[in-house]
Amino acid sequence: MISHITIDQRDIAYDSRAQQAALSVTVHHRDGATEASLLVMDPGQVELYAIQLGQAIAKRKSAQEETAR
Repeated sequence: MISHITIDQRDIAYDSRAQQAALSVTVHHRDGATEASLLVMDPGQVELYAIQLGQAIAKRKSAQEETAR
């Protein structure tokens, strides 16, 4: 059973012919095993995740500024 997935520290690949982006990830299993895999996204998913990650970054920055006060 999978416990979680982490993003690898590698550049994202984009296949213009397939119009897909691929992000290297590591799948972590509850028994401690891991395996390499890819998160494949279509253009709409890439745009959605870009927006959501931008929101997460803004929330983190706001929380850090609040803590610094």
